[in-house]
This record gives sequence, C-alpha cells and structure tokens, in this order.
Amino acid sequence: MKKIAVGILAHVDAGKTTLSEALLYCGGSLRKLGRVDHQDAFLDTDQMERERGITIFSKQAVLSLPAFTLTLLDTPGHVDFSGEMERTLQVLDYAILVISGTDGVQSHTQTVWNLLERYHIPTFLFINKMDLAGADKTRVLEQLQTRLSPACVDFSQPQSAEFGEAVSLLDETLLERYLENGTLDQQDVACLIAWRGLFPCFFGSALRLDGIREFLEQFQHFVLCPERPDEFGARVYKIVRDPQGARLTYLKVTGGQLRVKALVSGSGPDEGPAWQEKIDQIRIYSGARFQTADVAEAGTVCAVTGLNHTWAGQGLGTEGDGQRPVLQPVTSCEVRLPEGCDVHRALAQLRQLEEEDPQLHIVWKEQVQQIQLQMMGEVQLDILKRLILERFGFSVGFGPGKIVYKETIAAPVEGVGHFEPLRHYAEVHLLLEPLARGSGLQFDTICSEDVLDRNWQRLILTHLAEREHPGVLTGSPITDLKITLTTGRAHLKHTEGGDFRQATYRAVRQGLMQAESILLEPWYAFRLEIPSEQMGRALADVQRMGGTFDPPQTLDTCTVLTGRAPVAEMQGYALEMAGYTKGQGRLSCTLSGYEPCHNPEQVLEEIGYDPARDTENPADSVFCSHGAGYVVPWDQVPAHAHVESGLMKRPSPPQENRSGPVSRTAGGSLAEDAELASIFERTYGPSRRRELFRKPVEPPQEYQFEPSGPEYLLVDGYNIIFAWDELKELARTSLDAARQALADILCNYQGFRKCAVILVFDAYKVKRNAGEVVKYQNIHIVYTKEAETADMYIEKATYQLARHRRVRVATSDGAEQLIILGHGALRVSASIFHEEVELANTEIRQIIAESNRRNDRMMRT
Repeated sequence: MKKIAVGILAHVDAGKTTLSEALLYCGGSLRKLGRVDHQDAFLDTDQMERERGITIFSKQAVLSLPAFTLTLLDTPGHVDFSGEMERTLQVLDYAILVISGTDGVQSHTQTVWNLLERYHIPTFLFINKMDLAGADKTRVLEQLQTRLSPACVDFSQPQSAEFGEAVSLLDETLLERYLENGTLDQQDVACLIAWRGLFPCFFGSALRLDGIREFLEQFQHFVLCPERPDEFGARVYKIVRDPQGARLTYLKVTGGQLRVKALVSGSGPDEGPAWQEKIDQIRIYSGARFQTADVAEAGTVCAVTGLNHTWAGQGLGTEGDGQRPVLQPVTSCEVRLPEGCDVHRALAQLRQLEEEDPQLHIVWKEQVQQIQLQMMGEVQLDILKRLILERFGFSVGFGPGKIVYKETIAAPVEGVGHFEPLRHYAEVHLLLEPLARGSGLQFDTICSEDVLDRNWQRLILTHLAEREHPGVLTGSPITDLKITLTTGRAHLKHTEGGDFRQATYRAVRQGLMQAESILLEPWYAFRLEIPSEQMGRALADVQRMGGTFDPPQTLDTCTVLTGRAPVAEMQGYALEMAGYTKGQGRLSCTLSGYEPCHNPEQVLEEIGYDPARDTENPADSVFCSHGAGYVVPWDQVPAHAHVESGLMKRPSPPQENRSGPVSRTAGGSLAEDAELASIFERTYGPSRRRELFRKPVEPPQEYQFEPSGPEYLLVDGYNIIFAWDELKELARTSLDAARQALADILCNYQGFRKCAVILVFDAYKVKRNAGEVVKYQNIHIVYTKEAETADMYIEKATYQLARHRRVRVATSDGAEQLIILGHGALRVSASIFHEEVELANTEIRQIIAESNRRNDRMMRT
C-alpha cells in the first residue's frame, strides 16, 4: 500500500494535538480518546509534555486508511521549540495547518506558513474550535485569504456552484474545463493542491469530533501519493536517544527499500569525513510504542539503530542533504555547572543534546572559560535544565540571555592567506562579496584547475564551510556573504591538508580586516492590538526602540499596530504593555531576520572585542625565508603573496562622453576592459582558450547567429530588476509586471541600438521544467531549465558566442563578470546599463521631437 507522511502544525494552543487525537480515533487507530488537559493524549508521550500541556518533541503515529497508510507527525507549536518543527518539515508530503477559530491567524501561524512555502509542502487547513463563542467562519476565512493566500477555499460544500467557481478561478486550464463541462475533475483539483495552487479549508471542533470524519474523507480524495524512485534514498530529520540510551536516527525512506543489516554510507555536515555503518534495527513508532520491521519501503517514516554519525537534515543514498534551517536562536547564555563538575565531561554530554537540537550551538569560549549555548526562549531553558538533570545527573543554571549578533561587509574585498612554516606550504585568495539579508553564507570557486588541483579546491571549500568564521567587530559569526576561491597555490612536496585550513582561515580573516564591516542584530516583526486610547503610548514606545511601523488600523474595539523593531529593545515589552493596557493588549512577535544594528557604538563598547588580540583567529600570514618561518602582518600580506591576484577593484564609471555612448558600452571603458583582460590572462591564462568547463559544453541551440553581424547583449533579468529602483519597486507589487516592463524597455533599446538582445530569467526551481525560449517582439526571452540558473546559462552562452561575435553581458554579479571576462565577453554593470538605456531613450525622444518639428514645417509650407 502507498505511504504518505503528513505533518500537523499550528500556533500553540490552536488544538493541534487534540486534532491528531481525533484523526487517529476516527480513523480507527485509537479505541479511546485522550485529552491534553487530562494528560492522557496518545502523542504526548513525555512527562514534561503532559505536565505543561504542550508538545515539545515531534511524535509520529500510523493511521491505516482505505486509500493509503498515513504517518501522522505531530510537531511542537510553541515558538521555543520551532526548530524541532522545522526539522520535521523536511520529510513531509503534505501538511495540515491548524487555525484557532477564535484567534485566527497569529504570529507563529504566519511563520509556519512561510516555512511551508519555503519547503514547497502542499497544505490543508483545519479551522478548529468553531464550537466556541467568538468563532466566526466568514471572518476567519477572509483573514486566511488576506494574510495567508487568496487560494484558501472553503471545502465545506465541494459540490456547490460557488465552490466550483472559487476553485476554477485559481487556474486558467481548470477554468476552461469548468466552463466547458460545468464540473471539476477530482484529479485536477488534487493536482492543483499538490502544486500549492489551492489550499483547502475545513471547519470543525476536534474536541467534539465535529467535522473530523468529513475532513478525513475529503483528505483521502484530494491527496496524491508521490512517485518514489527505485534506488535507495532517505532523509534524516531527527536524532534522539531511547530510555535505554540507544541512539535513534529518525528518517523517511524516499526511494527504494531500507533493510536491516544493510550498509549505509554518508559524510559529516558540510562534506565532513565519510563513514559507513550497518543498520541494526528498524522501528516503526506509533506514539510511545514501536514495532520492528525487516524492511522499510519507500514513503516509510521510521527510526533506526546502529548509525552513530548521522545528523538532522542529512540525505542518505540518492537523497541530497536538506536546506539549512531558517529559524535560528537570537539569544545566547552561559551554562553554569555545579561546583566540582568536570567541565570536559559535561561539555561532551551536552554535545548529545546539541546533536538532537543543532540550534543549541553549544560552544566552549576559551577567553571567558564558559560553556555557552543559544536558545529560543525561557521555556526551552526550563526543559533543558530538567533534561540535563534526568539524563546526566547534574543540575545546571543559566546566565542572563544576550543578543546573538552577526556581522557582514558593505562591499567586495579580496582576502589573502599564506601558511609556510618550514616544510609546509599553502596560499589562498578569496573574494568576499556581500549578499542580500538572510542569504547566509555561500561558497564557490572560479579557480582554474590548471592553477590549483581540484582536490585542493574541494578541501578549501570544506574548510570554509566547516566552522563559523568570527567577524572583526565583536567576534560574532559572519553571514550574508558569498566567498569565492579565485586562486591559490600548493607545493608538490610540502603541502598537507592542514596547511590549506590555516591559509583559508587566515584569508577570510585578512579580507574582513580590510573590509568595511557591518554589525547586524535580530529584528522582530510585531503585531500589537491595544485599546485605541493607548495607541499614542505604543507609537512613542516603538520610536524609542528604534523600530518602524505601518499606519495603525482601527478594528471594533481596539487598534492594530504592525511593524518591526530590534529584538534587544522589545525584550520584556510584553509585560510592560500588559501593565499600561491593564491586560487588554496583545503582542505577538516573530523573528523577521537580521538588520544593521541600531546602536552599534554602544554594543561595540560593551563587548570590547579586539581582533588583533584574538590569537585563535589570526589575520596575519606565515612566510618562510632562509629555512625559518616568519609572521607578516595582515595589511602587508598582499605585497608578499606568491600568487598574483586576478581580481582588481572595479574601476569607477567614466565621465559622460557627449560624442556618443561608445565609451560606455561596458562596466568601464574598452581600454579598462582590455587592462582587466590582461590581468586576467596573466593570472589564469589566455581567455577563451582557457578550459573553464571540464565537460564539453554544447552551444545554445535556441537561436542562430552568423559569423558577422550585430553584437549580442545578454541580460541577467532578475539581477537587473532588483538593481534598478523603478523595477525593484514594481516587483514588490507584481514580479510579472516587472518582467514585462524590463522586456518592453529592452525592445525599445534593441530597436535603437540594433543589437541582438537575449533576456535570461531563472526558472531553475520549477520542477520538471525543460526551459523555454520565446520571441517577444524584437528580442529573445529565455527561461532556464530545471537546475540551470541564469548565471549558468549566460556563462554557457558567452563561452560559445564570444568565439564569433562581440558579446556584452549586463549584470552586477561580480563572480559572473569575472567569468564572462574570461570568455572574451565585455561586462556591463547594472548601473552603467541603466545609464545606457536612459541615454538611448533620450536620443529616441530627441529624434522623435526633431521628426515632429520637420513634419510641422512641411505642413506649414
């Protein structure tokens, strides 16, 4: 029988565990209904969960239905345990989002919804507690369509004409069929749900079993079981220990079969050391009980023993590793051990908890001789304290919470690291480029294998990813950076693996010491509901915190204020607000990401970090002379480097040339491009003759070109849209409108400049997308195929076209500019291209005006 994994998610107290209980009871898996408040719910297996009445750890139960076997995964709803919830999302085929009928969409509901969108999980919505006073079906449905998606549709009457119209309007093909036949095909509706184009909404009461059987019946009708590959694959989503101390790896088999005694191989996080281990036991859990199995078929969610090196998010077999989690702790604190406790032993034991919850980030701070961890909130600390006591036998305390800061840089910079004590050698050059907020760290290489062997390059990328690199302002982790290996050097006899670790770390640090660093702090997105007479006080408070807010909205008896503010300023504000509103106010906060710190001078003074004294993270390099190593200060390293850099600071745009636009056709002048090309060839070898691609690259077949004729202009569509203010603003309202506007602009430009324009858009995230090239008026528009980004397409196209024709590429991607320069093409930054387009439009307007003046004179004569 086919198997699917379904997760139940919600804001705390929406009735999620009660709904799980009701589904299991109505589906025949439970003979007796348990209740959270009676401390006998089937999936609240932990004593702490029963005492607190909340879900702390994700649980699973098996429900056998006529259409398929369903594994139900109940996840925590409390924000302090949202990391556990996010890890579970990696193995879901479908999700059931529970909404309280009396509270509607709450702060954490929005967070969960955004995560479901990120992981592309089809979602059903169950609006619970509709039996309580204050539950208004019309109001809640309107709120769902406004705050979550317009595609939220009431499924209470799936045979009605109103239902058919509401669903068919969500898809053009479905609308055509509905207009022809007057009915909706069940398979079509199921496909629309699976594509996240439709979100069915059901209403009822889980406690009273109202609407539960109807929901189960409709759920079976509209769920499609995914096709599973024949080759073995699995995704790990949780690591725990059973009461006997055995290490359990919870995973979902995504393809093929998993058998007892089978050998499974993998590697550590970020391509760490490889390992191979044997499966000792397969357990199929349902609540606190489990049954052993000899084989787990594709779609099965199970726990296995025998694996000691797995980690949450890991892919096994043909399955790739999962995405890095979005939800991260924003506060840290000291772990205070009891007197006489062995620090090293305690740290090793605490590492077990970090293995089960990677977001704890447990570290030993040598400078202050402390064990520190990161946390989501006070409730999580209470649970940790009890877990440590029950599992390891000692009681801990925690210091006051401190904000987790991060650092990034304002502009690209090159870092150089050299490590050459006697009989050792490694040199690394890295390009550090700032990325958009929330991008995290990205690693890449554009180094030729003729310069540095592929194995050394992979090792450098591993060293970049294997640790948190501290910034130079406060020692906080760096983020929102793309770090690209540009060049390096090894020695045939003296280079060892550890040498490149030293050179890589020093290169990152040396680049940061040169850069203009920016201190980042976490910000909350808040929603404040208070009596209208208190709104003035609230507005003043938000301004005092350094936050921002939208215009207040007046509801029936209160006013709603939404906005953003630093986490550091909003801590404790809920109690303050409850005091001045006499308990009538409601504040909900969700982490909205990291932004520049609102009081950096004060924070820097309080932390007092000196990067020069951080001996564990040196920025200086080690060189060798006369058989002895010596240290070169970080600001003198580039002058001593053995490899000439292939990266130069981007030249400033040339002054306006009134004689015509010829000198502005690239990111700088043609002479400047020639100079860069000369530097490029000295470092990497002749352009175009250099073999950048190890596999033969087929030329693009979407368009034909002659050996002679007009030049080609390739435009990185999304790069330009988000670089031009007018298009960026339009994209906030409608990305389709921004794409259309850019296409129209390029049509005008092509008509005037007479070049062959190819506009390239990323479509690589669209599954099973084969790519598309369309002729729009006088230009070509390319939508890349699955797994092919616009960068990859442009690199491939320039590699082929620049052999025969003059090619320019409009983009502000620094690494991409370097690659296309190596292909023999010319680079055009987004800002310079904008000036080019404006200049062309001005000349077009002048020509039209002159033509109109001529026509007027002819008509007068």
